[in-house]
Amino acid sequence: MESPWPGPITAITLFAEDLAATKAFYLEVFRLPLSYEDEASAVFSFGNTLINLLDATEAPALIAPGSVAGPDAGARVQFTLGVDDVDATCALLAERGVTLLNGPMDRPWGIRTASFRDPAGHIWEIAR
Repeated sequence: MESPWPGPITAITLFAEDLAATKAFYLEVFRLPLSYEDEASAVFSFGNTLINLLDATEAPALIAPGSVAGPDAGARVQFTLGVDDVDATCALLAERGVTLLNGPMDRPWGIRTASFRDPAGHIWEIAR
């Protein structure tokens, strides 16, 4: 029997101009152990999804003939993590040196959110 398509997202690769700083941010903010690391990447497990931080200089080989946009090109994606208490998580993030982009705020569609950016420019949202 074939698996249904599409299946779950198993990995997301994020390009980082400063891999060392981005890896340090993930270690400090998310407090997750590295699942894998080499000179060009650092991989973290977010539940059943792997987040692969890849040195941006390696990215063209993955996406050619597509082009790699720099972190100043603007946000094109946001990752959302569910939390029990947005305000308490914001306080924890502040202790870990994170500056919020917005929030905490109540959204018109009934959830409370806040968002922040990693050193490579990727946007993360926490929501309840």
